[in-house]
Amino acid sequence: MRTLVLMATLLLVGAGGVAGPAPTARAADLTGKVIVLDPGHGAASDGPLTRQMPNGRGGTKDCQTTGTATDAGFPEHTFTWDVALLVRDELNAMGARTVLSRADDSGAAPCIDARAEAANAQRPDAIVSIHGDGGPSSGHGFHVNYSSPGLNDSQDGPSFALATAVRDALASSGLAESTYIGSNGLYGRADLAGLNLAEYPAVLVELGNMRNADDAAHMVVEQGRAAYADAVVRGIAAYVGG
Repeated sequence: MRTLVLMATLLLVGAGGVAGPAPTARAADLTGKVIVLDPGHGAASDGPLTRQMPNGRGGTKDCQTTGTATDAGFPEHTFTWDVALLVRDELNAMGARTVLSRADDSGAAPCIDARAEAANAQRPDAIVSIHGDGGPSSGHGFHVNYSSPGLNDSQDGPSFALATAVRDALASSGLAESTYIGSNGLYGRADLAGLNLAEYPAVLVELGNMRNADDAAHMVVEQGRAAYADAVVRGIAAYVGG
């Protein structure tokens, strides 16, 4: 199966097998489901990062940011890209059609509003934005963000259900819930434009804190990224398959 990649126009790319799906995910049949995966940030921007875009709540926000990195310099945009490809391959193997918000990890990445608009155009069953946080070095763990208060029917209930399913899958994989932000691995917030602009169930998952030594050690190795991906897949499958 080939994967649709979203930029200004849709670009087809091949789906390679990077890592096999976890046992729980492998049993799911997601045929006919459409999942948008948004690997956060990018290696470059198609214009000034600070140009203002609508934030979905009547204000504006920067086009995007460069993202964070580990203390050793492993960038968030590469972490999110690698995990998104693993998630893509597992979902494709389960019959889903996956859509990526950027084409690669070297070229210019679209602004947050363009990503949201392109995602909505797919009429997806779920939108999952993948990130690594840059929190205080003393804090560790993941948290799953959803738009709150919701701005439409998809945000009011379904997005919270998707966030809970992803949270549960991450936690059941043995990953720690955030010790420094949110509550019980969940965080409802109004300042994330991509979530505010979403017309379909959408979450933004911060898989770990790249500024924390223990989280970073897990995020920089292939085995660690595969574990994150497997958990995200199980969460998506639990939501869209259920």
